[in-house]
Amino acid sequence: MAQVTLAGVGKVYPDGTRAVSGLDLHVGDGEFMVLVGPSGCGKTTALRMVAGLEEISEGTVSIGERVVNRLPARDRDIAMVFQSYALYPHLTVFDNIAFGLRLRKESKEEIDRRVNEVARVLGLEAFLDRKPRALSGGQRQRVAMGRAIVRQPSAYLMDEPLSNLDAKLRVHMRAEISSLQTEFGVTTIYVTHDQVEAMTMGDRVAVMRKGELQQVAPPQQLYERPVNLFVGGFIGSPAMNMVEADIERRNGGLAAVVGRHELSLPPELLAYRTALESYAGKRVIVGIRPENLEDAALEPDSPSDQRLQGVVVLREPLGSEIVAHIKIEASPALTEDVRELARDVGQEGAVQAAAEEGVQETTLVGRFGPRSRVKSGEVVDVAVEAGALHFFDLETGLGIYSNDKATARGRESQPGEGAEG
Repeated sequence: MAQVTLAGVGKVYPDGTRAVSGLDLHVGDGEFMVLVGPSGCGKTTALRMVAGLEEISEGTVSIGERVVNRLPARDRDIAMVFQSYALYPHLTVFDNIAFGLRLRKESKEEIDRRVNEVARVLGLEAFLDRKPRALSGGQRQRVAMGRAIVRQPSAYLMDEPLSNLDAKLRVHMRAEISSLQTEFGVTTIYVTHDQVEAMTMGDRVAVMRKGELQQVAPPQQLYERPVNLFVGGFIGSPAMNMVEADIERRNGGLAAVVGRHELSLPPELLAYRTALESYAGKRVIVGIRPENLEDAALEPDSPSDQRLQGVVVLREPLGSEIVAHIKIEASPALTEDVRELARDVGQEGAVQAAAEEGVQETTLVGRFGPRSRVKSGEVVDVAVEAGALHFFDLETGLGIYSNDKATARGRESQPGEGAEG
């Protein structure tokens, strides 16, 4: 096992395209680090530079105590698992797993022992004589995992290994990979576009955007304390709702005026976000996670000054919950961060149209309890868990916490540490 450190790492292609800029990242010995971000954010390029498959333009990459910038990939003592499995079609499962060991000229006895041990752990014992074409997608991915595990490398590098699997199998395989990583304790860097994978698998998650690192933190910290609007909007499923609001003084406290509604901000939130005081009389962006919205009919005791009202435009019953899309009178957030998040999910056109037309309506997504009886087309009151609201500076996009710089000082937290701010 070994730690992996990227210091000021950058990548510029011959045509001048910059894929990665000033990447500083420390992956601890035995840590499971996930790189996540939109398509084209530089996460795979960063992984390939660690692997030795891309030349490093700037900075240094260290594996253990060695700087490996000029070390060939084969000498870096890493094992890679690819999106495409990259199995040899003419070899059996046994021979695919054993391939790296044979290159190292291990003894036949040692190869047999290690391949059979890995096959047992991965449930592949019954398939050792088969060729890849006779396996399912999940079985092929386990073979690719086995080929990496059997080498006992210093680090595993995984590039979207589950993206070719169906949804049910992905859930199973991500649990399996997490379990294996815990069992073997090998330093792992895992690249994915799927933030649910990132949140459920990583000890820490590094969010990238346009080749730059935005925030590195444990999953729960990313969810509860995003450093900026981009991270807040990228982490969470369904995504965070974002609307413009005015912060006003009310009854000795503060309220967020969202369209024609006023949401009183509870003392515990103001104690946590002391910098909101300096925003009184100013406009901000309010982030509301879908799970912090509820059908007010199911929350009869919710304060009347912590409710919104709108029209249900879509109702999605999922059994355990109802996802309700509610149109309210409020100015949508239309910053560059929001545009980029929309671009990533193919909705940039809708955001652009809203900006050009000066739309003053926003559709919120709420995760209502399964007993909700809301129907499409009806007006509904929505209870807001005001203590869980997020606030972002309208100009900089930074989260508003305990000082004007938000969490910028806590951009990277080491294992077991939280971000400052």
